[in-house]
Amino acid sequence: MRAVVKFIKWLLGLVVLAVVALFAWLYFAPPELIRVGSGYTAKIVCSNVFLAGRDANQVLAVDVQAPGHPLLKLMKVSVDKERGIVSAGLFWVLGKSIAVEREGVGCASAPDGDTGKVRQTSLRATPAAATQPNALWPEGEQVDPSQNPEVTKIVDDASMAGTGMRAIVVVKNGRIVAERYGEGFSAKTPLLGWSMTKTVNAAIVGTLVKDGKMAVDNKGLFKAWKADGRAAISLADMMAMSSGLEFNEDYGDVADVTRMLYLEPDMAGFAEAKPLTGDVGQVFSYSSGTAVMLSRLWQDAIGDKAKALAWPHTALFEPLGMHSAVLETDEQGTFVGSSYLYATAHDWARFGQFLLQGGTWNGNQILPAGFVDWMREPAPASKVYGKGQLWIEGPGDEEKPGAGVSAGLPKDTYWMEGHDGQTVAIIPSEQLVVVRLGLTPAKFGYRPQTMVGALVKALH
Repeated sequence: MRAVVKFIKWLLGLVVLAVVALFAWLYFAPPELIRVGSGYTAKIVCSNVFLAGRDANQVLAVDVQAPGHPLLKLMKVSVDKERGIVSAGLFWVLGKSIAVEREGVGCASAPDGDTGKVRQTSLRATPAAATQPNALWPEGEQVDPSQNPEVTKIVDDASMAGTGMRAIVVVKNGRIVAERYGEGFSAKTPLLGWSMTKTVNAAIVGTLVKDGKMAVDNKGLFKAWKADGRAAISLADMMAMSSGLEFNEDYGDVADVTRMLYLEPDMAGFAEAKPLTGDVGQVFSYSSGTAVMLSRLWQDAIGDKAKALAWPHTALFEPLGMHSAVLETDEQGTFVGSSYLYATAHDWARFGQFLLQGGTWNGNQILPAGFVDWMREPAPASKVYGKGQLWIEGPGDEEKPGAGVSAGLPKDTYWMEGHDGQTVAIIPSEQLVVVRLGLTPAKFGYRPQTMVGALVKALH
């Protein structure tokens, strides 16, 4: 009997030792997958709490844990509103990551834990241009209550709106004719556009092209590239996602894109160091790293750091009345032009209308004449992606050129698209813009083309 008791004690001691060893390993050298998960958790909670004013526990449960990797269900967060810091980790402490809120530029991950470095980037708020609170959108925020009953029926249809819909805004002939919001969201809620940010970033490049500070045929874009084959990459190649650079855009695990967003304090530097794996200008490869490098390039083209941080607002957001828009930076102060623009649905609609109008607003030519038409031209290496960081085909149709037309959409329809169901459909021939925002993972197979096609028919 003593031998049995002794063996059980030995076995329990071995188990305890193994648990302690496992905990020590996870604490001192957490696997990158855990760090990516905690980095993602901290960043999403931080932005939604400090920019969108949402409840941290709701964001954790609904935005992070429910749709994501099983590992995310074990993530816990702590929010310090006074210091503007959100920390997250597996069971609070393992693989701990931090995100920091700064004035004017939202939240940024601090992969190396250097919150002081993160706080060096901020943008002091400037007085917004005078608004007309009682004016109809886009001059103000009011929406004409008299809506087409057929359009109302379409946007009220849950199957049309899709699972997880948070906002729908329909603009016809420059006015909002319908809007709907998911529970807990409103016209005042800033929402993340994910990769729709890439199109806005491309427009910011356009403002620098107009000012003569950039040119789409520029080459030798980064110093290190001038010594090898990357010297042949032009700004146009990067805009068309055909640089030939290596970059893995798989969000399911620790890939280049997740490593860049949640483990790298200098995102542009990480992407810039990637080698060539394809012929420049000949191979289409969708890359968030490319978009962040574009941000770095246009910020460098401006030169002055403070002026560059203010540029999205002074050159684009304020002229368009996009007063809610916040474009976030990484720890180094580079705008994350691939992914991190928050704006209300009304402001996303303003940007869509801006593109529909060819880059003009209130009679002012903000982008070079013809620049939006150039953005919409098929990229030389792709039939479904445009030269300026936007899509010619809608979600799910990327591998089927012309699918949008066969679905009943006009030939000139083009799209802004983002992760988890963010879309803006722009149809110049119908003077129609349709914004759809939400939390709708690809596994649901939602395609906004059905709703947009029904709206085209109802409003034609």
